[in-house]
Amino acid sequence: MEYKYNDGGRAEAGYKGYTGDCVVRAISISTEIPYQEVYDNLNEHLKSLKQTERIKGNSSRTGISKKVSREYLKGLGWEWIPTMFIGSGCKVHLRKEELPTGTIIAKLSKHLVAIIDGVIQDTGDCSRNGTRCVYGYYQKVV
Repeated sequence: MEYKYNDGGRAEAGYKGYTGDCVVRAISISTEIPYQEVYDNLNEHLKSLKQTERIKGNSSRTGISKKVSREYLKGLGWEWIPTMFIGSGCKVHLRKEELPTGTIIAKLSKHLVAIIDGVIQDTGDCSRNGTRCVYGYYQKVV
């Protein structure tokens, strides 16, 4: 797959250095919502859930749980499409020909990445030369 460097607006929002913010980046890039707005919204959602449930992840900069990101994306009109099931093995890889066209957010092992028209939009090429398994992806409901 092609790769294009894209920090989702992190530098523009005033953040520097490396951090585990792939969820914020992927959502910001895919939805075109400013990085800081996504960051703040995810943190608020995380805080509201922590009042009633045991949720992993401390903030939008150090990791967001799957539950928080799924609920947030669902609220934005995105649906989860699984591509891997227990015992099925990897069926879909991070390859242009194995993924739908348009804008999606792919779930990889310990990573979310925005893909727009078959181009990886991230701070690094996470494709592992097309061998990286895609567990599923989010797609905007039309």
